[in-house]
Amino acid sequence: MDFTTLTIKFLQLLAHFVGNYGFAIIVLTVIVRLAMWPLNVSQQRSMKMMQALQPKIKAIQDRYKSNPQMMQQKLMEFYKEHKFNPMGGCLPLLIQLPIFILLYSALMSPQFIQIAGDTSFGFLGRLDTTLRATAGRSYDGQFGVSQGDTFMAGKVAKVYLPNEVIDNVKIKNPSKAVEIQGDFKAGENVDLKMSLDYLNLKFEQLAQIEKVEVQITDMANKEIENVTFSKQGNILAASVPTVKTERAFHWDVFLLIALFAITMFASQKVMMATNKPKNGSVDPTQEAIQKSMGTFMPIMIIGTFVIIPIPAGVLLYLVTSNVIQIVQTVIVNKQIDMEQAHTGNVVTDSDIANAKKIEPKE
Repeated sequence: MDFTTLTIKFLQLLAHFVGNYGFAIIVLTVIVRLAMWPLNVSQQRSMKMMQALQPKIKAIQDRYKSNPQMMQQKLMEFYKEHKFNPMGGCLPLLIQLPIFILLYSALMSPQFIQIAGDTSFGFLGRLDTTLRATAGRSYDGQFGVSQGDTFMAGKVAKVYLPNEVIDNVKIKNPSKAVEIQGDFKAGENVDLKMSLDYLNLKFEQLAQIEKVEVQITDMANKEIENVTFSKQGNILAASVPTVKTERAFHWDVFLLIALFAITMFASQKVMMATNKPKNGSVDPTQEAIQKSMGTFMPIMIIGTFVIIPIPAGVLLYLVTSNVIQIVQTVIVNKQIDMEQAHTGNVVTDSDIANAKKIEPKE
């Protein structure tokens, strides 16, 4: 069982308890965020320490700016002395990336589409829909297509032999197993073919095949149809009716993308505000970079999501994750501030004021 299937099984389990796949995705997000709580605390500590140490780091950079190798050596010594890891804040992002990929793969997979793709949640019509997609109806015997659609086979097939029917025959490399034969025009039958080599059967069984039933998915709109292939020489062939459909713009998905941008912008603002030193000593260059990223990053991501088809369920995960991130940032920073107030484990204004001033070398 692969990780995509395991993700779907876990979503099924959550949906069984909460009653809806939309709520299941939200619960999954909460579980992931709670599991990552210690890492988020570590990230916040790292950012606060970076702000506190910034004046001394800048002094080292100014002093050794003409000798980059020595600068790196002195910075490493400085980090070691203060037990500071400049990359400590990146780990939560790295861990979330495979989770995002898994959820994306799961919600775009034929298995999820078959069991819950048409599930609605709140203002969302379908959890598997993307910003622009055709609206085909699965299992009605015909594909709703637009020009340029491609098709993919399911992972298993049902094989009919003269005296035997074999269920769950594995299909090797499903994404490449099915090909379109000849020219394909929306509104006319689409001719599909599949080589016998893609079926995980013995040679003597391949020779006896009469027909094969396979679930075929239109990759443009995730519509699934049960297609019966007949054996013609060394290939399996089928002709399936199609209906021409136009790609529709889904405003519910666009609203979710906008919510993601808003929550991301808010999350960055809260992060910058809570990590700003109380003495106001912020490096102007760093502050300018942070402001630029806070403004342009949401715009860039909206542009990316408009181009790349992201399912509504994945966007729901991202929006929920951002909201939880905002709450976590506020709570964790208050905890860190209380700890620092009791322990005094922070670089203070007097530390910086009493430090010997270092003039940059020419």
